Amino acid sequence: MKPVQSRRRILMASMGLGAAGLVPLGARAQSGEWPAKPLRIVVGYPPGGSGDFITRVAADELSKELGVAVVVENRPGAGGTIANEAVSKAAPDGYTILNAGPMATTDSLYRKLGYDSRRDFIAVNQLAVGPMIICVNNDLPVKSLKDLIAYAKANPGKLNSAGSGNGSSPHLASAQFESIAGVKFTTVQFKGGGAAATSTIAGDTQVMFATPPTVMSFIKGGRMRALALTIPQSTSSIPGIPGAAEAGLPGYDSSFSFGLYLPAAAPPAIIRALSLATARAMARPGVREKVASQGMDVATYPSAEAFAAALKEGAGGLERAVRESGAKVE
Repeated sequence: MKPVQSRRRILMASMGLGAAGLVPLGARAQSGEWPAKPLRIVVGYPPGGSGDFITRVAADELSKELGVAVVVENRPGAGGTIANEAVSKAAPDGYTILNAGPMATTDSLYRKLGYDSRRDFIAVNQLAVGPMIICVNNDLPVKSLKDLIAYAKANPGKLNSAGSGNGSSPHLASAQFESIAGVKFTTVQFKGGGAAATSTIAGDTQVMFATPPTVMSFIKGGRMRALALTIPQSTSSIPGIPGAAEAGLPGYDSSFSFGLYLPAAAPPAIIRALSLATARAMARPGVREKVASQGMDVATYPSAEAFAAALKEGAGGLERAVRESGAKVE
């Protein structure tokens, strides 16, 4: 098969023609067309949090878009870096995909990594963005963000904050909050947001910085109290909870995002096809509403190059935020 013909077959999946869903897998495999077998998306967080939620939404919609099964593999630990390292060593054939936040954050938090994010990965497309929610145990005698800050200052070292893992977006959000508000929590890291939420509800920890999918049902069910978002103003995707500036802490702004990556040596035609398929998948009917119900917004780019440029532009700010907040991995 000539290279141009192979590339043409790969790109059929990205042209909106529905070719992938119409050609049997066996025929695709014989012709060398991508995708010819199930895809695997690896995510560095356990079930129950935002990373797992958005990965499963993307997997379902990509499966419909490409006409093949898309399997989710949770490989939690070390702020997502275990999953990152695993995918960096995977075959660069377009069948193993990583869902992760911006790697500039983990690059800044960890002194030693088993991969080089700039050398070993290629950005494909973003999936979603969102703020975090500052929550407290129902028995804590605070009703607002100002109350929390005053209580923390009056009781230094007595508030335990439940973290969802070193290097996670909630970890950074908590460290930034401490720096800006002038308070200090005793942070207890858990293997994911679900375990952190369970601890906060039980009262073993009293404060939690959480991605919305982790705690929305608990907040709605009255099992924990939401004080504010980690962005300045409120958002329609999380009604009824004020932004940090509105709640009395100006200058505080921390959000999270997730996007898809491939090993850097993946063929350019597959990178383009997956990027376009991702944009179409996340624009399918009902997806935006499903994501918004968990406090996030769908946010894709028109191309892999546009996503890579946005990551590069934002890297300096993330690195500075890590440095100024004092966040570090123990």
